[in-house]
Amino acid sequence: MFVYRYVSMVLLRQVGDNMDNHYSIYICGVGGQGIIKTSTIIGEAAMNQGLDVVMSEIHGMSQRGGSVSTELKIGGYNSSIIPNNAADMLLSFEPVETIRGLDKVNEETKIVYNTHPIIPSSTNKPYPSVDGITKTLKENFKHVLPIDGTQLAIDAGSVLALNMVLLGAVTADDKFPLTKESVIEAMKNNLKPKFHAMNLKAIESGYKSIKG
Repeated sequence: MFVYRYVSMVLLRQVGDNMDNHYSIYICGVGGQGIIKTSTIIGEAAMNQGLDVVMSEIHGMSQRGGSVSTELKIGGYNSSIIPNNAADMLLSFEPVETIRGLDKVNEETKIVYNTHPIIPSSTNKPYPSVDGITKTLKENFKHVLPIDGTQLAIDAGSVLALNMVLLGAVTADDKFPLTKESVIEAMKNNLKPKFHAMNLKAIESGYKSIKG
């Protein structure tokens, strides 16, 4: 049975009604992948740029690999909940969790997801083909951006840098309202200095994998 936790953060920085700075991102994956830390870094980067941020999180038995998701909205929003079909981006750390998050997307949503699966040890059900997931997504949505984030994280120095790879991928979206530089600054404020070089490499590799 999942244990649900709802946390709402309102970062009080006032901006105008410029809709160019309004952006919502649904982030999902499983426990232990650094999803909450990723959201915190995005939130701090937005605040440093003078933007309002609201965030909520819902997660299950994260220590056992349960589903974790956060909803993060940048701009002058009153609620942290992203309505169905309203996310500007779906950022997924795991293929099946991508499918679970599809109720948040529409035809213009950027779907960025890690193609490396995490197969639960507690189930006998076959895991869907990742190639099949990618094919189906591309047949139904316009902006599908698969990335082998796990391998890029390993190349950067540790599989634990996966969230930084995907964070870099987010900053490559032309409509994303935060600069890569502000995200890097927030990363340095939230992670130990001894990991900065590795995480910078991870962010850059994620950015380049999307930007080309």
